[in-house]
Amino acid sequence: MLMATKLLGAVLPPSHGPSSFSSSTASAGLWAPRWGAVSSSKVRCTSVSVSQAVVNGQAAIGTVTDADRERQAGLLLTRRDEVDLPVALKATVTLRLNEEWSTTEKVAGMVHQRWLFLEFFSSELHPKTGKEMRTQPHAASYSRMDGAGSFVYEVTVPWSSLSDVGAVVVENHYSSEVFISDIEVQRPNGAVTFNCSSWVTCHAGYNKRIFFPLKSYLPSQTPEGVARLREMDLEAKRGNGHGERMLWQRIYDYAVYNDLGDPDKSASLRRPVLGGKEHPYPRRCRTGRPRCKADPSSETRATGEIYVPRDEEFTARKAGAFLTKKVTSTLSAFTTAQEVAGDRRRSFPSLAAIDALYEDGYRNQPDQQPDNLNGYFTDLLEKQVELLLKGEKEEVKEDIRKVFKFQTPEIHQKDKLAWFRDEEFARETLAGMNPLSIQLVTELPIKSKLDEQTYGPGDSLITKELIEKQINGAMTADEAVEKKRLFILDYYDMFLPYVHAVREMEGTTLYASRTLFFLEEEGTLRPVAIELTRPKSPNMPQWRQVFTPGSSVADSWLWQLAKAQVLAHDTGYHQLVSHWLRTHCCVEPYVIAANRQLSQMHPIYRLLHPHFRFTMEINAQARASLINADGVIESSFSPGKHSMLLSSGVYDTFWEFDKEALPADLIRRGMASKKDNGELELTIKDYPYANDGLLIWDAIKDWVSEYVSHYYAATSDITGDKELQMFWTEVRTRGHADKRDEPWWPVLDSHESLVQVLSTIIWVASGHHAAVNFPQYPYAGYLPNRPTTARRNMPTETGDMRAFLEDPEKVLLDTFPSQYQSTLALPVLNLLSSHSAGEEYLGVHSEPAWMADAEMRAAFERFNGRMMDIAETIDRRNKDPALKNRKGPGVVPYVQLKPNYGDFKDMTSVMEMGIPTSISI
Repeated sequence: MLMATKLLGAVLPPSHGPSSFSSSTASAGLWAPRWGAVSSSKVRCTSVSVSQAVVNGQAAIGTVTDADRERQAGLLLTRRDEVDLPVALKATVTLRLNEEWSTTEKVAGMVHQRWLFLEFFSSELHPKTGKEMRTQPHAASYSRMDGAGSFVYEVTVPWSSLSDVGAVVVENHYSSEVFISDIEVQRPNGAVTFNCSSWVTCHAGYNKRIFFPLKSYLPSQTPEGVARLREMDLEAKRGNGHGERMLWQRIYDYAVYNDLGDPDKSASLRRPVLGGKEHPYPRRCRTGRPRCKADPSSETRATGEIYVPRDEEFTARKAGAFLTKKVTSTLSAFTTAQEVAGDRRRSFPSLAAIDALYEDGYRNQPDQQPDNLNGYFTDLLEKQVELLLKGEKEEVKEDIRKVFKFQTPEIHQKDKLAWFRDEEFARETLAGMNPLSIQLVTELPIKSKLDEQTYGPGDSLITKELIEKQINGAMTADEAVEKKRLFILDYYDMFLPYVHAVREMEGTTLYASRTLFFLEEEGTLRPVAIELTRPKSPNMPQWRQVFTPGSSVADSWLWQLAKAQVLAHDTGYHQLVSHWLRTHCCVEPYVIAANRQLSQMHPIYRLLHPHFRFTMEINAQARASLINADGVIESSFSPGKHSMLLSSGVYDTFWEFDKEALPADLIRRGMASKKDNGELELTIKDYPYANDGLLIWDAIKDWVSEYVSHYYAATSDITGDKELQMFWTEVRTRGHADKRDEPWWPVLDSHESLVQVLSTIIWVASGHHAAVNFPQYPYAGYLPNRPTTARRNMPTETGDMRAFLEDPEKVLLDTFPSQYQSTLALPVLNLLSSHSAGEEYLGVHSEPAWMADAEMRAAFERFNGRMMDIAETIDRRNKDPALKNRKGPGVVPYVQLKPNYGDFKDMTSVMEMGIPTSISI
């Protein structure tokens, strides 16, 4: 490895360091520091070589010694006659400090010291030597504040009027990291803009960063003068795969999910490694922490912040995900609080007690309710919050306190009995928080693919006769299948293998379930039957039963209990699969691969980059406090400590990249089909998620198609793009390594295939995530409507009918989450459903590189106009009384996929704030 002094190159020993540079030295030279002998009408140029050392995510750039300059003297004279008159480059740098470092002392130091150095590279190579040409590092001087809390620095350097600026190297010799927003370089023939938006560390040896102008280039089109810098910057972000990562680094690498458990703390906190042959899973960001002593296959838990590359962290303390960090750490502390250990199983004493959770109602509950501990739990939680907020600004404190103040969820505001109604139960499969599980029934009987020797008979007990009875003889069951009138929520095969393991946990239960729906003439679904199954075991036979909406009081209560079980399944599946796995988890490998293989000047990097904003950070926080062993998800959602293992099973058997495109997903579930002319036809005409989602999908695809066509004139440009091909290869072979050999992976060999892949990634990160994330509190915030877990077996299984007949409401309350579980779940749902103040929205946020290109600016403006047209279309749909799944008494309008600017004044629901460009909460 190169010595640090060699890596630094131009950085002088401390006694002669940058802070002691004289003004004459700082302003010297075009390519070389000495040009006093050159007449004012000519510019002497020195060609230099770039020495590369990639350590800890920084590209170290060597400089030219005096001996080098003397050896190249002859070349300078050769170059002299070819160079035009010298001109001045005036560079303006906008930057800011980390807020934690923004003290008076720090600011004063920034203003008076000479610590920021810029080195400019020509886009050309030296015509004689074929080597890079660049200036010496020049010190920038403080100019002013910009009025928005940023510092503005300026530097002027001589330059050749014949040469374009191809890159700039920024060097930070201050005592803390700085965030470089942008660099504007003024030349006589126009300005060159560098949109940096990046942290530059102060750590010696790693404090140099390369930035490129806004013009995008495919690898084969890279200006020769910066081709090596392009590769160096990528090498810097790949790292060497060894050692523990430091928070200030910018290395992107892969690791399995082996940090969810904490076996060194307790054997009960051991969790299997996710990723590999036994438990296939996407890869996460490598942190390199030490291994556990009790289980060397597991990585130790982080004692502080979990590493993500520095630029993936949140850029402002007001960001919603900053609140996530604070809130989840509070809840994590709460889950281990000794005071609540003995009260975790206590049920709500009444439905009225649940209603009192909202709008601070728990404070006003009668003291004579001894079983109601919610006020007790909330008081404990408030103490944890206040403890955490010591020293915080008042505005931050208030933002966090809001998370623990539960407003009445929208579903309960609209209709107090919505949770009880079968119509709403069915409607939410199409327009609720998990509209991605409903599928068409294509044959009867419904069958299982699991081994009958292990689990018992798999053919459903929902018979044709039962179906025909429940639909009042409107048609035969076979006709209902043929006419595409039967639909199912099928949580049978994916839940059945975990039933016995979950039941071994105290205070919880699990069934495999099938829920059948019938499509009415008016376009709404009606639940027909629920089948619950407990698999056989060595000690007992299989148990299963079908429940239907009953005519008797007892049957009606049993139906409500069966619905509670199914809703817990659907809520758990939503959180673990529709939300976590299919968006957060599966997108992280795309983020890592893009940063490792696509240069910052690559047009596809610039297309995808806004859709990756904050995803790695929010995922790291999830590993810290939400999906970890004994974390919030395990403590309050089905199926408890087996949650992540279940998501691995679904990834193994269900996830296919090509099916993550919205049209392909709808076709896979039988919810759409292609007509002879290639157009998509929905099986249920009034399917709000699909209706609105397809508008968004088409708009994304058209925008991406224009973008791709602009940069790739021919198919050979795509197949010959080495960075693009390496990106896609790495997604498959490393990011999703356990599925690397699957035949369904697209090949990037045409305009169509590239557009489809990019559109799929963008859709998942924006539309898909918005559809499943922001409805969480509006729908699941009212616990009876979407219980996060079920705690009690059906009375018909246990034979405990006496308690059920005496007090069926108590049995239902005992089935719902406990007061403790609710206290954990509600703040998380409330938080996850919120939009941060600095959110960027699809069709609204534009990248500077797009705006710098006239054709791309026009294309994006068309995309923006299309999105606003979609918003108007959705508003019209929500006012149409014929669309009963989105309009009617007590019906919550479907606005989850309505484009918007994120303006709080324009919204009537948190769900219509707009579609964020990325998975940032």
